[in-house]
Amino acid sequence: MDVDAGHGAALGRALSPAPAEIPLSRRLRSFLSFQGNEDDPVTTLTRTHRHIHPSADAGVLRRSYAVAENMHRGQFRKSGDPYITHPLAVAQICAELGMDTTTLVAALLHDTVEDTSYTLETLHGDFGPEVTHLVDGVTKFDKAFYGKVAEAETIRKMIVAAGKDVRVLVIKLADRLHNMRTLDARSPASRARIATATLDVLVPLCDRLGIQALKRDLDDVVLYHLEPDSYARIDEHVKNRPGWSEYLDDVRVKAQGALRRSRVDAKVAPRPRHYYSIWKDTVAGGHAVPLDLPRIVVIVDGPETDCYAALGAIHGQWRPVAGRFKDFIASPKNNLYRSLHTTVTGPEGRLVEVLIRTVSMHRCAEYGVATGYRYPKSPEGAEAPGADQLTWLKRVLDWQEDATDASQFLASLRCDLAEGQIQVFAHGNTFDLPAGSTPVDLAYELSADKGDQTLAATINGRLASLSSPLRDGDVVEIFTETDGHVAADPDAAPRGPRKEWLGFVKSTQAQMQINRYFAEENSPGISIVDKVRLGRATIGLTLRKHDRGLASEVPLRRLAEELGYPDLETMLVAVTERNLEPDQVVEQLIALVDHPD
Repeated sequence: MDVDAGHGAALGRALSPAPAEIPLSRRLRSFLSFQGNEDDPVTTLTRTHRHIHPSADAGVLRRSYAVAENMHRGQFRKSGDPYITHPLAVAQICAELGMDTTTLVAALLHDTVEDTSYTLETLHGDFGPEVTHLVDGVTKFDKAFYGKVAEAETIRKMIVAAGKDVRVLVIKLADRLHNMRTLDARSPASRARIATATLDVLVPLCDRLGIQALKRDLDDVVLYHLEPDSYARIDEHVKNRPGWSEYLDDVRVKAQGALRRSRVDAKVAPRPRHYYSIWKDTVAGGHAVPLDLPRIVVIVDGPETDCYAALGAIHGQWRPVAGRFKDFIASPKNNLYRSLHTTVTGPEGRLVEVLIRTVSMHRCAEYGVATGYRYPKSPEGAEAPGADQLTWLKRVLDWQEDATDASQFLASLRCDLAEGQIQVFAHGNTFDLPAGSTPVDLAYELSADKGDQTLAATINGRLASLSSPLRDGDVVEIFTETDGHVAADPDAAPRGPRKEWLGFVKSTQAQMQINRYFAEENSPGISIVDKVRLGRATIGLTLRKHDRGLASEVPLRRLAEELGYPDLETMLVAVTERNLEPDQVVEQLIALVDHPD
């Protein structure tokens, strides 16, 4: 069986934890060490790449490395290492993920356009349009944009580029992983800022794209920088677990025997949890010592129906723990992850977690949208989740079109990527929603029209308020006046959303659709940007009627805050839409300026 074993083992040196004898301070450094390396860097990279893609063109890798090395010659990283070590490490990570040759070439060249005299035009002539497209997609914004806006703009650009070609995002994530591994040369404040941004946005992005092999390493390196004491404690715990390996081996052998007796062709392997996962469960449970249950993965060499046969064999061997079974095969996660999860009372009365999946599911679980590049000729490669199959990515691309600026888009993205998620069932499908979501949030997940026209909902068969919080596992049905279940006037215009819904909906999808509805209703054809501009002009004209003016917008921003608006721009939109009278604004503004206390 061609199975990627264990805890991201297929990622080799680029993504695996360092051997135990290496000091902790060096564990998260780059795998690259030219001293004592018998092979030159390109030979090492090519060997890794050809292990997965045997017929790959080594010549283009060597040529792109030569260009990158020449253009970055004389440049150094903050650590003092030659700059070329960075693009080479990014390419190696992409190679370990199994990405195609074009991606590796783009990874080697990804900083040349930004940091050297090498231009996109020259790149196009040397390596063609596909590599140029990828490099352009990952090129950072000009150094003048550093700061919060720069981070927002960079992430917005990544998302737009990923919608066109997900390889752009894979390179960017590999770029961030290597940068995270080499943060020691930066100040503590800089390390904390970069690690926090990684945890808030890029780690969840990895999860949404299904690239768990990359997510695990990002998780752990973030923990190392943000919670060094916790990391060290977990590291000590993992290294000193008496009898742990022997216990897991006993579980593996007994599970394999149970499967054999049930005539299920499957391989059983330990599935160690990564440090961040241990830390999260330890903190969530309020435990004084790291919470780390033994875990195995059962990889079935057969159709998905054999997974359920394997589940029966495992439950026949050990008693299952009530409430700990999840079927992600029948109801895949939003990143298309599929597996059966169960917890059993194993040998010696200890709880053991068991994951059950097919070979195809295992590959997709590890590599997500990268699966099609890693296994292009296999059935799962052909059927692997691509960017166009991820409804989440489609939604985010819609948001960025509606967002007035990059900071607003990033705020919406951070909210959507928040870890708190619930899974509910509706109309024959499974939906992942932010914790605290309501039937209205679900309705907008179904479609914009369904959301706008929602009249009522049932939760687990009982009529419920539209503002009722949904819980994990709820079965929900949404009713509208156009679905035939509710009597309605056939000549009447379809019902629209209610503004009060904005007071309880949780999902970015619902918030944006409701706001879009009222924006279009009040000012058809006028964009949010134009509404802000029109609102500002209206305030200016009204001030002139009072023979007044403003030297700056500071008082306006203070007034917006006092009136309960999240920002000045939202208040200006309210003025344009006549939800707020300009005379009222100006009167309060004059009072605020004349009597600031």
